Order: sequence, then C-alpha cells, then structure tokens
Amino acid sequence: MKFAPGYNLTVEKIARVFASFKDADEADAREDAAMSPEERLRITIELRDRRHPDAAQQRLARVYRITELERG
Repeated sequence: MKFAPGYNLTVEKIARVFASFKDADEADAREDAAMSPEERLRITIELRDRRHPDAAQQRLARVYRITELERG
C-alpha cells in the first residue's frame, strides 16, 4: 500500500456507552483484534503524519548491525 504525498484520510467518529470501564476496554480489545493488517498500517501512518508531517519525504535511515555467532 503506497500513499501519495499530501493524502487525506478521514476517521469515522463513533460514541458508545458502556456500563463499566472493563466493558469498554473489552470492546476496544475486540475491535482492535478484528482489524486487518492494512487497517493497522493506515492508522499508524495517519498518526505518524499528524506528529511528523514531513516524515514520508524523509524516509527511514538504514540501520544494521553485524554480529558474530558463537559456535558450540
């Protein structure tokens, strides 16, 4: 999934009423578990873009480490 620079995503706003905080937490957990990987990625990208609007243009730094494997 690739997004063009300057894309806009909308968030559906939903209000629900629960009898307890526990019920609300359980409903949130069920909703999160039902999300597809694409939905999770879309939300992550949207939150990143809100905090760092130019992050998509900066790209990620390449990071690597070489380690010696122990034999034995």
